[in-house]
Amino acid sequence: MYYVYLLLCRNKSIYTGITTDPERRLSEHKNKKGGHYTSAHGAVKILHTEEYPTRSTALKREAEIKSWRRKKKIELASSMTSI
Repeated sequence: MYYVYLLLCRNKSIYTGITTDPERRLSEHKNKKGGHYTSAHGAVKILHTEEYPTRSTALKREAEIKSWRRKKKIELASSMTSI
């Protein structure tokens, strides 16, 4: 199973990625092992996750979400938490 996730950073930006284990990936981001963007901007918490059966479908959804403006990402995440 693959997950697309939206991650809130310290500067209130939203990072989008995919993983097989959202909690492990959040821990990696927090420990600065999760990529350049989150190392520089700090990971705070996962705002939203979606589950997909294949890596291919998860990557397609990730690309779709990354093309969105911030407002639309916040609307998607608002079902779980407020920013």
